[in-house]
Amino acid sequence: MLEVTLADLWYRWRQFLIAVLGAGVVMALALLLAGLVGGITAEAQNTLGGVGADHWVLTTDSGGRIGLGVLPETDVAVIAHTPGVIRADPVALLLGDIMQSGDRSINMNVMGVVPGGLGDPTVLSGQPLAGPGQAVVDSSAGLRVGSHVRIGSVGFRVVGLVRGRTLLAGEPLVYTTLSDAQVVGLGGHPYISGIALTGTPATVPTGLRVFTTAVVEQRTVSGLSGAVASINSTKVLMYLVAAIIIAALMYVSALQRVRDFAVLKALGSSTLTLFGSLALQAVMVSLLAAAFAAVACNFMDGLFQQQVSIPPDTFVALPVVAVVVGLLSSLVALRQVTGADPAAAFG
Repeated sequence: MLEVTLADLWYRWRQFLIAVLGAGVVMALALLLAGLVGGITAEAQNTLGGVGADHWVLTTDSGGRIGLGVLPETDVAVIAHTPGVIRADPVALLLGDIMQSGDRSINMNVMGVVPGGLGDPTVLSGQPLAGPGQAVVDSSAGLRVGSHVRIGSVGFRVVGLVRGRTLLAGEPLVYTTLSDAQVVGLGGHPYISGIALTGTPATVPTGLRVFTTAVVEQRTVSGLSGAVASINSTKVLMYLVAAIIIAALMYVSALQRVRDFAVLKALGSSTLTLFGSLALQAVMVSLLAAAFAAVACNFMDGLFQQQVSIPPDTFVALPVVAVVVGLLSSLVALRQVTGADPAAAFG
């Protein structure tokens, strides 16, 4: 029966190739959607983990999400002299701001840092922050070193570029000095969003709480839980579309092979054996589509502005998903197999 299955695949190779390519493209999109979810987690790790802190001091009501609460800058000196603290630097994070570059309006986020302190990024090109009026910008903003931009009423000159520093599903981060960030988004008042730490403070003032960097990253990602759920639902739909494509192929193939089924039954083949042959074809097509998807997705990540980071376990699970898709797809041909009459072989 295996020889018959492979012979039929070869005989109808054009039909099967179309199904492999069609289902493969859909599976590749499903992988990219998984990569979008992975990218949301990766950007939080790159951006917040890149600050260099192992703990954060934030307001209690922030819930561990930096940028949702403010505290006085004077708390930095208190925390810095607390036993267990090695270094403490203030950070001001302004979420959902707009930067003007000529006629362009760019959605972005601002992180105010102390030059040379925790959070001050290592630049990919140009120079690091040295003083007021300067900005270091993520390369996804499409700006060059030397560009002039405006955030609110404050003008900046781009002195350096970084890569992979985004938040909120791909919005680029703009680093400025702490004082400039306070003018842009805090009315010039000496407030900050949080304190980045190395070490663990023994105590903190009332109204403040210590969070690990891992928790801050996770809580930041949880703010996009609705978007993540929508992406995951769409990913499931993509696999369903792939199953429909393969099911359509198997149904047409079964219609074309009704007489073949009758002959094979007349020669003693059971219904279960014939259905197993179709199921094997569907699984082989699904696995080939999955292999194509695993390669094609590497050339399709440019479709999205947001960072795409496909988790390795997604590729591990892909063959299993492909087998399930193939088996489900083959069910549409079950009626054609069971309904085949051996007598028709002699008609």
